[in-house]
Amino acid sequence: MIYLLIVVIVVLLLLVFKLYHEKKKIRYQLSYMTEKMNQIISNPSAERLLLMTEEKELRNLLNEINRLLDFHHQYIADNAKVRMSMNRMLSNVSHDLRTPLTVILGYLETMEYDKKLTDQKRGSLLTKVRRKALEVSDLINKFFDLAKLESGDWQLDIRKVHLNEVCAKAIVGYYDTLSSKGFAVETDIPQEPIFLYADPEAITRILDNLLTNAIRYGKDGKMVGIALEQDEDHVYLKVSDRGKGIKEQEKQRIFERLYTLNDSRSRQAEGSGIGLTIAKHLTEQMNGQITYASTPYTKTVFTVQFPKALNASFLT
Repeated sequence: MIYLLIVVIVVLLLLVFKLYHEKKKIRYQLSYMTEKMNQIISNPSAERLLLMTEEKELRNLLNEINRLLDFHHQYIADNAKVRMSMNRMLSNVSHDLRTPLTVILGYLETMEYDKKLTDQKRGSLLTKVRRKALEVSDLINKFFDLAKLESGDWQLDIRKVHLNEVCAKAIVGYYDTLSSKGFAVETDIPQEPIFLYADPEAITRILDNLLTNAIRYGKDGKMVGIALEQDEDHVYLKVSDRGKGIKEQEKQRIFERLYTLNDSRSRQAEGSGIGLTIAKHLTEQMNGQITYASTPYTKTVFTVQFPKALNASFLT
């Protein structure tokens, strides 16, 4: 009986020792994990927690912690990208607003202090002031539109749209501009009516932005084209030019907010970089997609594709 009691006591002591050892080991592992996690958070990096353990609960905890660290790392990267984008946006906006405002102030000073200014010259300057003021107004409106689109506040007015008429009106609206700049115009709008359930104002805005983009960047090729096509399931709006095109390294960024080709703010002709972003947002809101193909100085084509089928979301 005494021997049995001794055996039981020894077994219990061994069990207590084992539990103490395992508890101490787990405490050490948890302490290591806490210290390492604090280091990674304090000095953001791609490093993750690595620990050899047979404890299933600890392995699960490690996986969850590493998942949270991945999220934290991505959050920091996204935040830095947004901050950089905002800084570039503020720089671009200040440039785009300052340039026409400086010109306006120059014209107004000339009108105020030049006593020899003729009525004809004064009228010409007033026309230029008005044109520049409209540029500022248009830019501000674009920023408001982009903000509404990105916040989801833009309300679509879906109805049956006669695309042939919309395309024709869009290109006719640029007739004076194209003529004054010496552009040739190529149109491929079929006689057969093509209809689409969409927001007519949004379609017009998309075409306006694409045509403005084609005129701006296609000035070397002196050609702007507009085409309307369809197949069994989709309709296609195409705007083309024969300008300098889009370089390979720029193709991933042209739809970014405020990105301009070469991202150069030294050339006024490059524009504000908002138009394509707005066109993309509007297209996607109507369940379409916008793509492009570009061969510099040969042809650059932006294609807006919409499904013919009336989307169920438009019926609600």
